Amino acid sequence: MSPKTLQSDLKRLPGLPGVYRFFDEAGHILYVGKAKDLKKRVSSYFQRTQLSPRIERMVKRIIRFEITVTRTETEALILENNLIKEHAPPFNILFRDDKSYPYLMLTGHDYPRLASYRGKVDRRNRYFGPFPNSWAVRNSVQILQKVFRLRTCEDSVFKNRSRPCLLHQIHRCSAPCVGMLSKEQYTQDVSQALRFLEGNHQTVLAELEKEMEEHSAAMEFEMAAVIRDRIADLSSVLQQQSMDVVAEGESDVDILAVEVIEGNICVNLAMVRGGRHLGDRAYFPKGIKSRADTAHDPSEILETFIQQHYLDADAHSGFASPIPTVLITNQVLKGEGSEALLQGLYERSGHKVQLLHQPQGQRKHWLAMAESNAKIALLRRIAETGGQLARVRAFTDVLNLDLEHLDQLRVECFDISHTSGEATQAACVVFAKNEMQSGEYRRFNITGVTGGDDYAAMRQALVRRYSNYQEIPPEKIPQIVLIDGGKGQVEIARQVFSELGIDIGLIVGVAKGEDRKVGLETLIFADGRESLSLGRDSQALMLIAQIRDEAHRFAITGMRAKRAKSRTVSRLEEIEGIGAKRRQKLLARFGGIKGVANASIEELSSVEGISSTLAEQIYRQLH
Repeated sequence: MSPKTLQSDLKRLPGLPGVYRFFDEAGHILYVGKAKDLKKRVSSYFQRTQLSPRIERMVKRIIRFEITVTRTETEALILENNLIKEHAPPFNILFRDDKSYPYLMLTGHDYPRLASYRGKVDRRNRYFGPFPNSWAVRNSVQILQKVFRLRTCEDSVFKNRSRPCLLHQIHRCSAPCVGMLSKEQYTQDVSQALRFLEGNHQTVLAELEKEMEEHSAAMEFEMAAVIRDRIADLSSVLQQQSMDVVAEGESDVDILAVEVIEGNICVNLAMVRGGRHLGDRAYFPKGIKSRADTAHDPSEILETFIQQHYLDADAHSGFASPIPTVLITNQVLKGEGSEALLQGLYERSGHKVQLLHQPQGQRKHWLAMAESNAKIALLRRIAETGGQLARVRAFTDVLNLDLEHLDQLRVECFDISHTSGEATQAACVVFAKNEMQSGEYRRFNITGVTGGDDYAAMRQALVRRYSNYQEIPPEKIPQIVLIDGGKGQVEIARQVFSELGIDIGLIVGVAKGEDRKVGLETLIFADGRESLSLGRDSQALMLIAQIRDEAHRFAITGMRAKRAKSRTVSRLEEIEGIGAKRRQKLLARFGGIKGVANASIEELSSVEGISSTLAEQIYRQLH
């Protein structure tokens, strides 16, 4: 299309609301936009002399445009959002990253189960959130376990228990599976937990205090003591969180702060639910290449984020992100579509949404934190441009991990090693703070299993490693547990985690590819997600291979040492004239079997009861 034809088409544009699309010479969509007045808006691109570098580059490539007239601005906004999602035009800002939010779920069973959850919503269950990241959900689960002692085990485990599990022993579950309390008592605990999640903290405390007094008056002192401990735990939790993050009676609030540094963009979203500040999550646009010479309007960026975040259905759950009653922003929304955006939020949520730009009190403090975290996240993102950090970033993106910064990532990897069933050992290696942490590696001598039974060996190692999971400090809890193996090994890990009340979403199996070639590995998930093949050039796979290979090295060196020790002891026992007493004297003198093997004939003969002839026999046997 010639410039003359383009100008002719501009003159025929209607002054109505709608959506416009710009195309290049190859027919690719360059940009999708909405307008209250299509004629004014589209014409402005070709009449203005002071365009931003990004828009100027786009205008030079425009060959033609198309429009769609809508009845209202709100309809235009929704259509624009759908077209951006479908076509991902290169000059649009695109924030959607297809990462579903985690929720806290209470199932609809007679004895509801407490769990972290991602995925499609089942109306039979109750969901709280969304939470900005998995850490926030895990923290809430730990609080509810400590105070209300709700079950976290899967149904298959719950139905088949014959005695209380480890969580009951450490006072993290009331063991309804074996009738340690009545259905009415458990229902009351669930009801109090629900009120706590809704922000009625003082109401719950008052109820517990009344319940304690009633048990005490009835001379049920043991039960009164249990309630007393719950009150102490709940009070401790609220004191630890402090007024910086807890606001009694506060409604649900989202805080949005945008930062732009040298063409790089970050929108930080902080969530307050039930008066509790749950944490932050940083978003970075996909549709724009960062350029220091590119000027971005923070108000436009924020408006785009709100539109895509709240009006677009979540890729996993089928629902758009819940819209709170209050949105606090660090920018005034001044675009021509801001009124339509508010109307769209109202139509989607069914309630009015209040936009605050200059909040006061606690809300002002929350906005300041969000701005600070946006700046920190953006600077850190800029620094993560190569080497190991690039691998870690790719790993967290591929596995949809919600981390404020990369050095929070902790991966634990397990491998089993043996020689034809002999000297079986399991190894656990740790990747944290962006490097392998050799001081935290662990080996497990596997006993009581059939030689060569890798499944039983893996089960024993995982149980021994995570039996005290609920007591592990937050900074030591892994975001990913890598299992060197396929579906069978992953299923064993799933069973163990289910029995221990641990999120099975942490488990990732690394199955070897065809002919065991590097780069053809497949990632297998325990929580029902489809298997994933990353390809030879994947930075994420490079990190996975690094961690897995280290686990294999650590496992096989331990196995070889154990096998050598076992075989040496066996050879010592086979020497005629070496009984239990002489063997004990040899081991005591030289500090173990390694010392015996390294001793000379003269040193061996110096041990009481060992003649020179016997010393020669020992030396020959061990060399």
